[in-house]
Amino acid sequence: MAIDEVFREQWGRVLATLVGVFGDIELAEDAAQEAFAVAADRWPKEGEPANPTGWLVATARNRAVDRIRRRQALTRKTEQLGRELAGTAGEAMSAEEAVDETSSLPDERLELIFACCHPALALDAQVALTLRTLGGLSTEEIARAFLVPFETMSKRLTRAKHKVRDAAIPFAVPPDHQLPERLDAVLAVVYLIFNEGWSGERKDLTEEAIRLGRVLAALMPDESEVLALLALMLLNDARRQARLRDGELVLLDEQDRSLWDERQLAEGRRLLARAVALRGDGPYVLQAAIVDLHLEEPRDWEQIVALYGVLAQLTGSPIVKMNRAIAMAEIDGPAAALAELDSLPLEDYRYFHSTRAELLRRLGNDRAARRAYTRAIELAQTDPERLFLAGRLATLRPSASG
Repeated sequence: MAIDEVFREQWGRVLATLVGVFGDIELAEDAAQEAFAVAADRWPKEGEPANPTGWLVATARNRAVDRIRRRQALTRKTEQLGRELAGTAGEAMSAEEAVDETSSLPDERLELIFACCHPALALDAQVALTLRTLGGLSTEEIARAFLVPFETMSKRLTRAKHKVRDAAIPFAVPPDHQLPERLDAVLAVVYLIFNEGWSGERKDLTEEAIRLGRVLAALMPDESEVLALLALMLLNDARRQARLRDGELVLLDEQDRSLWDERQLAEGRRLLARAVALRGDGPYVLQAAIVDLHLEEPRDWEQIVALYGVLAQLTGSPIVKMNRAIAMAEIDGPAAALAELDSLPLEDYRYFHSTRAELLRRLGNDRAARRAYTRAIELAQTDPERLFLAGRLATLRPSASG
C-alpha cells in the first residue's frame, strides 16, 4: 500500500493513540508527522512492515518521548513516560518490539472526535480540528475549503489545540447522561462538513465527511443516528454525477438516473434499514428516510409531508418547515404552500427566495417571481446555482418586468 494511502487510512488512528498516551494534540501531531516522514523514507527501500499501524505508533511514540526529554530536561514526567513507554529508562523500542506490542492497538479515534467537538470549543474550531486530527487534512487544505487565509486557519487550529491541553478537555467518550447531547454535536460537525462540500460542489469535503461518518459507524455500530447520518450522506452523494450539466444545476426530476451510484444508494438504504431496526426516530433517521422517499418514482408526497411534519416538531427548524411547504405544493397546490412559506423567518436564506419564485411562477405571478429570483441570485453562493436561477428567470414573460 502506498504511503499516502496509509496516511489517509491510518492518520486518525495513529494520532488518537498518541493523544491518548500524551494528552497533548500538538505533541502527538508533531510526532505522528515525523513517523510518517520516516515511513516515507524507509518503506520504499526496506518494504512495508507487517503491522504498519503498530510501526507508526511506536515510531511516533519514541519521537514524542525524545521531544519531552529534550523539552523538559529529564523531569519526573519524562522519567515516568520513559519507563512506561520505552520499557526501560533511556531505551527506545525497536521496530520488531513495536510490532509485537502494538499488534492489537486500542482504537481511540472515538475519544479524539469527542475531544475535538467539545462544547468548550467554538464551532469553527471543532470543524477545523476534526478535519485536521481525524481526517488528516493539512492546514492549507482546511483554509482553502473554508475560504479563509492560511494564517487565520493556522491560528485557529493552534488555539484549539492549546485549549484542549490547557483546559484539560477530557480525552474520553462522555458518560451516559451526557452522551446524547455530545453525540449530537459530533454528528452536526460531520454533517456541516458534508453540506459545505455539497452546496459548494467540493467533492473533497463530501468525501471527507463520508469517511468520518464511516469511522463513527464502525466505532458506534448500534447508534441509530450515527448510521442514519452516514446513510443520509451516501444517499445524497450517490447523485453527484447527475447534479450538474454544462456547469448548471439539474433538478432531481430532470437528472439522468443512469448516472446515480447504485452501489452507494444500496449501502445507504441498508444503513437506514439498520437504523430503523434499532428503533431510531431521531432527526437523521427522519432526514435519511425523506431523502430515500424523494428518490422513489412515483413519490409518496403524503408520506414525505408527514415525515417533514414530525421532523419540524422535533427540530423547530424553519428550513424544515420550508421543505414541508415545498412538498405540500404537490398535494394542496402552490397557493397553500406559498402561504405556509411566507410565514417563515427566512429572508436571508437563498433557497427561501428560489422556492418562493418557483411557487409564484406556478401561480402565474411572473412579476413577483422575477423579484424573488433576482433576490435568490443575489444570495447564491456558487456559479451553478446562479446559472440555474438565471435560466429560470429567463423563462418568465418579458412583460412581467418592472
